[in-house]
Amino acid sequence: MKVKVKKLVNSAIIPTFGSVESAGGDLYNAGDDVVISPSETVLIGTGLAVEIPEGYVGLVYARSGLASKCGLAPANKVGVIDSDYRGEIKVALFNHSKETRTVLKGERIAQMVIAPYLKVEYEEVEELSSTERGEGGFGSTGKK
Repeated sequence: MKVKVKKLVNSAIIPTFGSVESAGGDLYNAGDDVVISPSETVLIGTGLAVEIPEGYVGLVYARSGLASKCGLAPANKVGVIDSDYRGEIKVALFNHSKETRTVLKGERIAQMVIAPYLKVEYEEVEELSSTERGEGGFGSTGKK
């Protein structure tokens, strides 16, 4: 599948894959160096807009190395880019560490996975079907 990508600024870098089987394409900081204080969130532009096909979504995830080594990860955990959005992809990076971090221009900041999704309609009903679990274990099945 080909996904059309438009550079909004000359410094933008088209997403790249770390290996042949990588699911996520790396997204890069297209702006100036950014300083992120501990417990601070900063919106970082990629300088890119994409045309995601209908029936698909762009999911923006943390880069494992950046998160585990530097404490930097998307503030919303997973960003959602709808197929009808044509604006700049931006990543809200949150600094989980106790140190001020600097994200350099051209540095990889997140990864984007293009995935299919099901379009659903929500139907209000009076009753739901029963299951063995029922209402038990919200947040956990209770099993160890």
